[in-house]
Amino acid sequence: MDTIYILWHRQVIKYFRSKSRIIGSLAQPLLFLIAFGFGFGGIYQKAGEGNYMQFLAPGIITMSVLFTAIFSGIDIIWDRQFGFLKETLVAPVSRLEIILGKVFGGATVASIQGIIVFVLTLLVGFRPQNLLSLPLALIFIFLIAILFTCMGTIIASLMDDMQGFQLIMNFLIMPIMFLSGAFFPLNGLPKAIEIITKIDPLTYGVDGLRGALISVSQFSLGTNILVLSIISITLLLIGAKLFDKIKA
Repeated sequence: MDTIYILWHRQVIKYFRSKSRIIGSLAQPLLFLIAFGFGFGGIYQKAGEGNYMQFLAPGIITMSVLFTAIFSGIDIIWDRQFGFLKETLVAPVSRLEIILGKVFGGATVASIQGIIVFVLTLLVGFRPQNLLSLPLALIFIFLIAILFTCMGTIIASLMDDMQGFQLIMNFLIMPIMFLSGAFFPLNGLPKAIEIITKIDPLTYGVDGLRGALISVSQFSLGTNILVLSIISITLLLIGAKLFDKIKA
């Protein structure tokens, strides 16, 4: 447990010490929020769908968590290049504890990022429908963070090139993000796109968070939590197996 705490603490402290990283990671979601929210708001309202900012904000929060969580895997490559990973791996602790510490650290940072973006959405006009559902929203934020931190860790454990990692992440993130329903409703889609959205794990995160914040969802909240939990546990087990074979 000490190892898990130390690795968790290291990643969280590193995040708060890097003010430029915090500000930089907020630029993209804020841009999407303002450009899409105000740019397509009128069109969305004319289509009879209501307030687009209310619909969009949960998707932007989820997008922010996705980016921060999945890119947390880059710390493994960074630690490998500078020798910290080797020191960690030779310590008399299980690899499972090491990966749990890194995953929980990355997920905590991503969750904090999501909460900061949530506050920004309030400043541009978003209003949660039920404040009592905020704890449930935090659960969805953390589940999304855990899932994609695990995914980033898995990919990073297979690579030792930072630039290659970033290319693969960008290749994965865009389809995952745009096909999750973060920017458009999931009902009435062509059959092929509908199937892809149901395969996309972020779909259940966006839908669950939207259901918690504005009571609009395609699936039940229980289904969303179950799917996110199962995928997260599966990825964590895969990551632990791969991490057991990693070479510093």
